[in-house]
Amino acid sequence: MAAALCTWFYASWAASAAYASDAATASSAHVASGASAARPVAKAASAASVPAPASAASGASSASAASSAQSPSAASAALAASAPPALVLPIHRMLTPAEAAEETRGALEMRKRFARDVNRRLHVPLADQRAYGQRLQAALEEKNLGALAGEFVILVDRSANVQALLIYFRAMPDETWLMIGASPVATGRPGEFDHFLTPLGVFEHTPLNMDFRAEGTMNQNNIRGYGRRDMRIYDLGWVDGERGWGKGGYSQMRFQMHATDPDRLEPLLGIRHSKGCVRIPATLNAFIDHYGIIDAEYQALVDAGKSLWVLHSDREITPWAGRFIVVVDSERKTRPAWSPAPGGKARAKVPAGADTAD
Repeated sequence: MAAALCTWFYASWAASAAYASDAATASSAHVASGASAARPVAKAASAASVPAPASAASGASSASAASSAQSPSAASAALAASAPPALVLPIHRMLTPAEAAEETRGALEMRKRFARDVNRRLHVPLADQRAYGQRLQAALEEKNLGALAGEFVILVDRSANVQALLIYFRAMPDETWLMIGASPVATGRPGEFDHFLTPLGVFEHTPLNMDFRAEGTMNQNNIRGYGRRDMRIYDLGWVDGERGWGKGGYSQMRFQMHATDPDRLEPLLGIRHSKGCVRIPATLNAFIDHYGIIDAEYQALVDAGKSLWVLHSDREITPWAGRFIVVVDSERKTRPAWSPAPGGKARAKVPAGADTAD
């Protein structure tokens, strides 16, 4: 789909409702395999509460679009009805020490693929890898997910002086989180109307908020806000976003992680430059997509016999597919050497309206 501020998309309301039902069934069935726990499913909002899909040229925020389509009370009721379910700790099979060591060796093989496939990488020192692992653990514990293990987790530091995404894994709950790889990102830049700070917390990647793919078309500023054609948009649903304009406060925004314009905006990764979503490199987008790094619940539907158009037929789903994206803010006062800001040449190529692409 063309660029719009962290916009939402559904192929149709009927399809969304069907996927919600299928996701519940698949999750329950998946427990038997020891892959994940059954999770509660939010009540589906009525068709009247679901706005029409955003146009390719839309530049309005999700919050603005929702408020213009409905009265405040109707919008609030619709959002409450479609609120995401409570996070549930996935159940993974208990491992012996030998099995855990083997699982760790297998999962860490993904480091080689990350180094091979992702062209925008950050070389994070071991001390910082451990520190971010501790931040990840603290964030999970706040949501009663402190025992999470056996699957990949994505961590994003939205600090203005960092702007990084890190992928982690551990085989057992009592083990240390180990980093697979890291890349620069761009998160929400406050200061202008409709610009949100990227929300903090733990977000579940679930088919209840179905992903979609970019069309690669240009917006009115000749920017491909979702990146080149076929890039996957990871949709995390409606969240409370902290407004970065006016008197602040919170509004509903559609939170997504996605690629960005490969020529004009990807070189700017490493500084806050989005309207609230997380922009990532195209090769990282493809890496997460191809190996199903956070596709555990999508795979549950596939295992239940569903065919999902958003998943490529040649994907190589990892045995350690996860489902959570965690956003923290380290509030670092200075920029670490391992996370350099984009240079002057990249900044000089920024076109008008570049920070309104998503």
